[in-house]
Amino acid sequence: GCGPLLVIRPGRPPDLGRSSVAIPGAYTTAAMLLRLYAPQARQLMVMPFDRIMGAVARGEADCGVIIHESRFTYQEHGLVCLRDLGQWWEEETSLPIPLGCIAARRSLPDNVRQEIEGAVRQSLLWARANPQACMAYIRAHAQEMNGTVLQRHIGLYVNEYSLNIGGEGRAAISELLRRGRAAGIIPATD
Repeated sequence: GCGPLLVIRPGRPPDLGRSSVAIPGAYTTAAMLLRLYAPQARQLMVMPFDRIMGAVARGEADCGVIIHESRFTYQEHGLVCLRDLGQWWEEETSLPIPLGCIAARRSLPDNVRQEIEGAVRQSLLWARANPQACMAYIRAHAQEMNGTVLQRHIGLYVNEYSLNIGGEGRAAISELLRRGRAAGIIPATD
């Protein structure tokens, strides 16, 4: 329940093979999910994620893949969800959708990677213990100002996987990369 949504204007669903689809970056999980779900989609329009709903609503794109707070507000722009790509992924794989990460190069010394991991963990734990202290910072960087929407957005992306990705999380990442390579979306690696 936290993945990107493929949205359209109300009416007849588009032929994704002939439709323009606004995506939030060529090399994002959202774009890869769209390409896995609809490999026939070829007219991809890369634009900042916060411009996609407006572009679809104005008819500049036939449909769009929205992320972040947009999943809670697209109806306010007169749009409807054609497909929840995160739900599609979960139905296809029985795995959670891997969205966003903080990564460190393997070439960094172990102690540096452990310090990074510790700092991220402490930050997450502090933010969970002090949610109101974070709100001014969050509001300064959010696209949506509604407090309920902000809390729902945070709840989707800051969860137990943020603290410990675990075996299921690792399996989800491996499967996403495997499918991306098999579909030719990302290059094969050794």
